[in-house]
Amino acid sequence: MTINSDWGRWWTREDLYGPSVDGVSMWFLGVTGWAIRTPEATIFIDPYFSTERDREYIARMPPVPMEPQWAESCDGVFCTHDHRDHFWPPSFGPLLDHGGSVHAPAECYENHDVSEIPTDQQVAAEPGDSYEIGDLTIHIRDGRDPDADGSVTYVLEHEAGTIFHGGDNRPCDAFYDVGEEFDIDVGMLSYGTTGRLSADSDATGRKLYNDATDVVEAANALELDRLVPTHWRRWRSIQADPHALSTAATTFEYPRVIETVEVGDRLRLGQPGVVPPTRLEGE
Repeated sequence: MTINSDWGRWWTREDLYGPSVDGVSMWFLGVTGWAIRTPEATIFIDPYFSTERDREYIARMPPVPMEPQWAESCDGVFCTHDHRDHFWPPSFGPLLDHGGSVHAPAECYENHDVSEIPTDQQVAAEPGDSYEIGDLTIHIRDGRDPDADGSVTYVLEHEAGTIFHGGDNRPCDAFYDVGEEFDIDVGMLSYGTTGRLSADSDATGRKLYNDATDVVEAANALELDRLVPTHWRRWRSIQADPHALSTAATTFEYPRVIETVEVGDRLRLGQPGVVPPTRLEGE
C-alpha cells in the first residue's frame, strides 16, 4: 500500500524532527494521531496516513503530513482500538523499522492483516499494563467504545507532566478511575456528531464519537486541565464544531482550557498554547 503525503518532506524534516525537545512535545497528525517526543523517546499514538476513502461517500478531510518511512526515530507505537483510522499496518509498519513495537488490543491483530509485522513486535495491550520507554512511562487503562471490538486508553507520565489519550472512548467508570489515579495535565478526546450512514440504499442516523455533553462529562471525570478535541474534522460528511465545547463547559469545573489543533500543530507539556508549523512549503 502506497502512502503519499500532501506536504512532501518539509514538515517531517523541519518541524517534527527539526527542533530540539525540552520536556514533552506533541504533534497532531490528524484523526486522533499524535507523534510525541521527549529528550529520550519518540512514540506515535494512533498514526493514520491513508489518502484513500474508507467508504465511497466519506472522504478524508485533513491532509497527510508525512509518510511513515520518513520518520527518523520511533521507540513505540500505541493504538487505541481496531478501527482502520486508528490501527492500520501500512501506517505504522515502517515506523517499526526503528526497532519499537506496536501495542494494541488483541482484537486489532485479529481483525487486520498483520502478516508483514514481525510477531515479536506485536504486543497485546491489556488494561493495567505499564511500559517504560526512555523517560516516558505509558500506562494502559480501560475505556468504553461501543463501536469497537476492543479498546483501551493510554496515560503517559513524564517529569514534565501527564497526558491522557482517550482514542474514541466515551464516558465510563474507567475515566473516573483514571482521574483519581493520575493528575492529568493534557487530555485528548474524540469529538463528533451523528452521522448519516448508507447501506444497501438505506440511510440511517447513528451517533458517532462523543458529542459536546459527552466530552464535558469525560473532561470532568478525568479532571482535565487542558482539553484537546480530536476527530472532529476526520470525515467530510461527519463533522462537529469544537467551539461549541466552550459553551457546553461553561458551568463545569473542567476543562480549564480548550485547545483546538489542526494537522501539524505542536503542543508542549507545561506550556499552554498551540504552536503552528514553522513555515509553508516553498518559503
